[in-house]
Amino acid sequence: MNSPNSFAAVEITEAGQPDAVELAELAAATFPLACPPTSPPADITAFIAAHLSRGRFTEYVADPARTVLAARAGGRMVGYAMLIDGVGADPDVAQAITLQPAVELSKLYVLADSHGSGIAARLMDATVNRAADAGARCVWLGVNQSNSRAQRFYAKHGFTVVGAKTFPMGTHIEQDYVMMRPL
Repeated sequence: MNSPNSFAAVEITEAGQPDAVELAELAAATFPLACPPTSPPADITAFIAAHLSRGRFTEYVADPARTVLAARAGGRMVGYAMLIDGVGADPDVAQAITLQPAVELSKLYVLADSHGSGIAARLMDATVNRAADAGARCVWLGVNQSNSRAQRFYAKHGFTVVGAKTFPMGTHIEQDYVMMRPL
């Protein structure tokens, strides 16, 4: 874990095209940390290749409906968050998220050696501030029902469970809670 001094030196900025490679590497290292042990490793690998590659991050940072925030400590990217405007097409999410306009917190990941450092909290604060500044009435997210650590983190930051949805990952279907925080 990083020292408290490194927390003070964390810089959170909006990511751009030059960050795509580093974001993809960070995503490949952090996404598996949030997957339950029942997730087939081949499905995790396929998900990373399909959704968290350099090419996908190049698309994500260029998409005007998305904001990608990068957290850096000592010049090294240690975490990121991705916000997406709206609710999307999932009917379970549409039913659960009644406050509009809404922003989805699609991803918020921090390297394992930075867990407990406060960096995730800083990313969450930046996320909520961005959504509020954009005029959103709430921030919502999906979190695996088996990921109690993430659920505790989100609850600590004002999110409550408002529904459930599925999350297809390769041949495996994960069960997620939909959590929301009014702004």
